[in-house]
Amino acid sequence: MTDNKFTPIITSFLDTDAYKLHMQQAVFHQHPTVVTSYEFNCRNKDDHLGIYAEAVRKHVASMSNVRLTEEEYAYLGTLPHFKADYLEYLRNYRYKPEQVHIRSIQPVLSCERNEFGEDGSDLVVTVEGPWVETILWEIPLLAIISEVAQHSRRPHVDVPEAISTLRERLDDFFARHTQEELATFKVADFGSRRRFSKAVQEAIVRALKEDARFGPHLVGTSNYDLARRLNMPPVGTQAHEWFQAFQQLSPELRRSQIMALDYWLREYPHCLGVALTDCITMDAFLSDFDARLANAYQGLRQDSGVAAEWGQKAVAHYKTLGIDPHTKTLVFSDGLDLEKAVELYNQFKNSTNVMCGIGTQLTCYIRGVRPMNIVIKMVRCQGKPVAKVSDSPGKSMCKDQAYVEKLMEVFNVQLSPVTEMKLEEFGKAVESKNVRK
Repeated sequence: MTDNKFTPIITSFLDTDAYKLHMQQAVFHQHPTVVTSYEFNCRNKDDHLGIYAEAVRKHVASMSNVRLTEEEYAYLGTLPHFKADYLEYLRNYRYKPEQVHIRSIQPVLSCERNEFGEDGSDLVVTVEGPWVETILWEIPLLAIISEVAQHSRRPHVDVPEAISTLRERLDDFFARHTQEELATFKVADFGSRRRFSKAVQEAIVRALKEDARFGPHLVGTSNYDLARRLNMPPVGTQAHEWFQAFQQLSPELRRSQIMALDYWLREYPHCLGVALTDCITMDAFLSDFDARLANAYQGLRQDSGVAAEWGQKAVAHYKTLGIDPHTKTLVFSDGLDLEKAVELYNQFKNSTNVMCGIGTQLTCYIRGVRPMNIVIKMVRCQGKPVAKVSDSPGKSMCKDQAYVEKLMEVFNVQLSPVTEMKLEEFGKAVESKNVRK
């Protein structure tokens, strides 16, 4: 029987982050037969989402109908970094819901219902299949999970509340900061993954673009659908999974980051040249980021750790290599809001070019709403473990402790006690979920 009330959340093929298509093109050309696995993780351990498993499953099934339209195909064809053979592949691409496995796991011990009347069950989501296909699942899956849960928990909250909150924030922001102070302040929307809803993200980005005070500072969006329809630059290069995969694709683990950086340049020698630095900590990255690579890349992106310390290390590294930091761009994108962004901008604007990517704190910043702290990360490549060991303990992710220890030994990185504890907690949580299948 047809559910007349069901409305798909993801209706545009381009409703995803730009770096997903950029990475997919590189995978399509370089590693089309590689197989990968991804797992969902909710970092807020008290935010049990298992009650939404069936609703998420229904939205995932509906994605088999999502495909690239002729208008979207033509738009991508105007962008110089996309190649004709890849765009033809996208034209025929179809999401395969059978690659996504969704379960609800009941707690081992009885758990009282939370403030929304939900039980304590956890949501378990895994994705498996060819990397060139499964790479596209992450963003729509996270957006679906966030929107399903948020609308269920707060059915009376929507665009008006989001815009009202934004107006108040902008008034306060410009009361604190002059346009002279913000002369070269640049912000991009990075909010697709944990947005309150698709409608809220679009409303927020439109409002920022049309605001006479903020519009000049909004330099793009990571969402290709919004970039196309709102005539904005798409922003994004690569994610952690690019570096993670090379941990198994490289003949030598110690050279995996260098190989990942080189293969990216092979695909994009003259554009999309901002490198992500924290798959195996910033220090391990910089040890591989020599003068050849530093000159080839336009800049670096920060996604964990203490942002100010990261920026200082980046600027110092460029100077050590004899490179003027003013010729490079530092992109800050870890849990920023407007105030954190402008603080970093003021700290580094005289040393280098600065851009700030703001996600959840734009598209799910609404009075009375707690954003989802959810991720989907690659956990295996070619059936073997891969790891993300970032500069923030809570962001580290790997289910194989022995592999993490090997990775750290090879890259000569010492894990902090907190990071070790977080990785151990994550491994135990995964093991517990597997036991309760």
